[in-house]
Amino acid sequence: MAETITYTLVKSGIGSTKKIRATLTGLGLTRMQKTTTRKESPEIRGMLNKVAHLIRVEEN
Repeated sequence: MAETITYTLVKSGIGSTKKIRATLTGLGLTRMQKTTTRKESPEIRGMLNKVAHLIRVEEN
């Protein structure tokens, strides 16, 4: 597995449930095309899987 993971918000969270929007905020994705890099962990992976339809993930 990669040490860090980079992800970008490519679709809007508007119209999603409150839980999905809260997950995006927790991941640091507050606006479109924002890219964030984090250390990989099971918690981050779970959050990314929950919003996989809204983001693009790149493993470093």
